[in-house]
Amino acid sequence: MKITKSFTFDAAHFLPNHKGKCSSMHGHTYRLEVTVLRENGKLIERGSDEGMVIDFSDLKAIVKAEIIDKVDHKLLNEVFPFRTTAENMAAHIFSVLTDKFQPLGVKVEKIKLYETPDSYAEVERA
Repeated sequence: MKITKSFTFDAAHFLPNHKGKCSSMHGHTYRLEVTVLRENGKLIERGSDEGMVIDFSDLKAIVKAEIIDKVDHKLLNEVFPFRTTAENMAAHIFSVLTDKFQPLGVKVEKIKLYETPDSYAEVERA
């Protein structure tokens, strides 16, 4: 069993020395999809979250604190120490969220980061 939650954020960036128009500063409304599952592949068996992978509100709070609040309405080149391609950002988000969810017994299965409505980078757990 897996669950997915979607988020959006607005941010600007540029790709220095890029051969195309992305070398100039521009903005996107990014869509981030985070898919998670429990480490044992089962659902929570007891307590208020019984029958869940993780409460959607807990998932939302973690992603918001660790990712969205740090990138929304920001110049991504000033946020990240790497080239701000969708691929690099998706890999970074996967790593950060993997570290945050692991202590909860939850694994990040997949990250999809849409730079435009029809273009995205995807990272999946091996």
